[in-house]
Amino acid sequence: MTSPESASPSRPAKAAGFALLGVAAVALVIGVVSLFGGGGSETPPVAEGSSTAPPASGTSEQPPASTPSSAPAASTTTPPASTPSSSVVPPPPVPQPGAAKAPVRIYNNSTITGLAAKASDEVRANGWTVAGTGNYSSGNIPTTTVYFRPGTDEEASAKELAAVLRARVEPRFEGIESAAAGIILIVTNDFQGPSKNK
Repeated sequence: MTSPESASPSRPAKAAGFALLGVAAVALVIGVVSLFGGGGSETPPVAEGSSTAPPASGTSEQPPASTPSSAPAASTTTPPASTPSSSVVPPPPVPQPGAAKAPVRIYNNSTITGLAAKASDEVRANGWTVAGTGNYSSGNIPTTTVYFRPGTDEEASAKELAAVLRARVEPRFEGIESAAAGIILIVTNDFQGPSKNK
């Protein structure tokens, strides 16, 4: 007789154990779904905000902004696909030979006296017109850089000049954005000039 009494208390314990396992399994499924389903829709706005924050040359384009708006309609495969494409900067366009070369203003931002004049001789020797030289003393530029006005024909010419001079190329920054039309070359102590292996 003791065996039927001992069997009845173990059955409710087993049933409670199975019920707890079932609740745990449901919680696991909900957690996985919310991790992969719900978390993916919140990720693109954060990724969009972080990709537009750096002043990189390709971050203000419209395609990365349009990708997150299509993300809610797509599954979780869209955010991982949009993140690498927004961080990959397309290669600069190859300048066409014979394309018009914008005039260049050259400013010395180094401790080397006469560096702007030396750079202007090398720029002229490579086919550009030098519109003027001088000193840039409104700040410290970290490396020799060619600046252009975005959305103008200066961009291709600036990229070509930067390749010739082995310099960085960037859109104009706030301190020089309203300067006269043309390319601005700010030379620093690291100015190397054109490669000798042409």
